[in-house]
Amino acid sequence: MILNRAVFIRSAIFLCLHSNMDFHKLTYLVRKKAIELGFDACGFSPARQLDHEARLLEQWLAGNKHADMEWMSTNFDKRIDPRVLVPGAKSVVSVIAGYRFKENEEFDQINGTPKIAKYARGRDYHKVLKGKLKQLFAYTKEINGGLEGRFFVDSAPVMDKAWAQRSGLGWIGKNSNLLNRVSGSLFLIAEMIVDAEFVYDGPVTDHCGSCTQCIDACPTDAIYEPFKVDANRCISYLTIELKDSIPEAYHEDMGEWMFGCDICQDVCPWNRKSAYGQFSDLKPRTQVLKSDIDYWAEITPDEFNRVFEGSAVKRTKFEGFKRNVEIVKSNLIKKK
Repeated sequence: MILNRAVFIRSAIFLCLHSNMDFHKLTYLVRKKAIELGFDACGFSPARQLDHEARLLEQWLAGNKHADMEWMSTNFDKRIDPRVLVPGAKSVVSVIAGYRFKENEEFDQINGTPKIAKYARGRDYHKVLKGKLKQLFAYTKEINGGLEGRFFVDSAPVMDKAWAQRSGLGWIGKNSNLLNRVSGSLFLIAEMIVDAEFVYDGPVTDHCGSCTQCIDACPTDAIYEPFKVDANRCISYLTIELKDSIPEAYHEDMGEWMFGCDICQDVCPWNRKSAYGQFSDLKPRTQVLKSDIDYWAEITPDEFNRVFEGSAVKRTKFEGFKRNVEIVKSNLIKKK
């Protein structure tokens, strides 16, 4: 009798772990695994069409606020409905990974220093997060007794901030970034879109209040209204996505930024005491924390490839990076 009872209990536990009908257990285990893998938080949302976000996106595109990023307007149906992107999808599992590190803060305190956006100072976040997501997907498949779906790291027409918001991982700040009470906004977002069902989280309340520091600090007025950003004026767009010459009107406003920009995040009160990141691969590489503008101005294609091997900075390519460096050098000379 005791043996039979033990067998029954073990069978019950097995069924509990491997049944895709036990939403509570599955949700608990996947969230726990995500944290064990190093993600700062994990949230769940039902896969459905994003009607509100679709209207906002249409307005933004109609106003040409996406500049020449035509990929923002393609695959619109997939962008607003994950079930079109991933047929059979029932859920979106969102995760965030912080990239706040002491090494960045110490470097940023040096005045007159050419800078790269903090998220790009370490290993390419696409590679870092994708490897971890692959493990999370495999684990979910195992305990669920099967799983269909895909996982993404800023690599498909997915409105990751919208899904993270709906999954309870934060609220949209006035600079259009997702904000979290623990992690601030210095984190990256990724997601799994799968056919499993979970216990879903709800959105959290806005905690920006009347603060407008991000809007006030933007040197190019790219945040033209709360929650709305004009890519045409954004330093991150100008130094990364723009393939042509940067309009001279924005040269001085670029200041020290050779790749990307952190200004609106650096002034955000929620980032002053936010949690530090867990992924060591996202920590800044020593060779990237160079304060000598002449080093960057004289960098060769071979040196560029060596320094930024496996780095997100390669997105702008050598020619684009050198274009940015020339502007920053001119700005730094003027400040002396």
